[in-house]
Amino acid sequence: MIKRLRPLGFLLALALVISATPAQALEKLAPSAIPKVFQNLSDSKFLADPSMIVVDAMTGEIIFERNSTQARKPASVIKLLSATSVLSYIDSQKVFNTNIYKGVDPGTIVINGEYDPWISMIQSQAEKMGRTSLPRLGFNTINRYNELTQSNAKRLKILYTGLFPQDLANLQAFLKKRGIRTTAEKITAEDALLQSAEPLVLSASPTLETMVKWTLLWSDNVLAERLARLAAITSGETFNTQGVADTFHTVLTNFGIDPDKIEVADGSGLSKQNRVTAKAIADLLMKIRNDPKYVSVYEGLPIGGVSGTLQKRFLTTAPQAVGLVRGKTGTLSGTVSLAGYVDSEDRQYIFVAIADKIPRRYSASERARDTLDRILGKIAAPIFPELLPVTTT
Repeated sequence: MIKRLRPLGFLLALALVISATPAQALEKLAPSAIPKVFQNLSDSKFLADPSMIVVDAMTGEIIFERNSTQARKPASVIKLLSATSVLSYIDSQKVFNTNIYKGVDPGTIVINGEYDPWISMIQSQAEKMGRTSLPRLGFNTINRYNELTQSNAKRLKILYTGLFPQDLANLQAFLKKRGIRTTAEKITAEDALLQSAEPLVLSASPTLETMVKWTLLWSDNVLAERLARLAAITSGETFNTQGVADTFHTVLTNFGIDPDKIEVADGSGLSKQNRVTAKAIADLLMKIRNDPKYVSVYEGLPIGGVSGTLQKRFLTTAPQAVGLVRGKTGTLSGTVSLAGYVDSEDRQYIFVAIADKIPRRYSASERARDTLDRILGKIAAPIFPELLPVTTT
């Protein structure tokens, strides 16, 4: 059973927003009326023949579809695949350790990592968001190493495992600025244990659940790409784009979803070479909706007019939908997409909309977004309408 209960305070706030809208705007479409109305609305020139689908989240019945099996450019909607894939192979409560040791051999340090996706180059950002701070790792490593060796290191060999290449490069650049020249050698996790002596720095990340929620809420491109690659290497695939593509295909296949039209060039959605079908994404959203394993995907989705990348959406275009839409946004030049869930009284619909043929102008993207918001506003309705103020004339 889909849980739709919300805190009373949130509902009251929602009621205040809705009370400012005209009474006729609160009327929602009956399911039987959706196909015709949505067909007319999707004909809007601002959407330029989009790919769309609306599914009853309880029954799986397709309420409306248009070009839903065509492969389209998803933009950041592909992050749903990154999040689902990493949760398919790694427990949501997993934390990622990055431990640094003085090496057994003189002049060496050993980094025994677990591919922490959330290492930050900015100390203040790391402290604020609970991220692993690369500057802190660097400072503490050198201070502790110098203390143990009773000297000032000028040259070090880094033996490492479980570290993203960019983090290694950033660490080497950090040390170089402080007069320490380095070389690096990748080793196995087993060798890392054998080569390690005294601990220098022990660090642990937030949970994977925290990372997934942040990725979806703010559409973090770097984190999404890292989660996708983490899923790939954990699943036994290669630590590259092909590995990510193979992993996505496997995950979809395991859900019983046809992956044949899915083309993957990255896990963030920045590439215009990515292709998905609206139906495949809708099927995925249907499969994970009530599975506790993937609850952080649902909970991490921005809420229309309330949070994340949807915080400023629906407020003026469809105020009746504020608080009732959870969706992953997507924007590229020429593409606007949105995929997620919309509450409609005692129903919940899954929706996917990909408009990837619009003009490559900011104004065109704005009009496409506004149009999608108004379409969803046609079916959004609160579960407790009795909380809405009663107006008289």
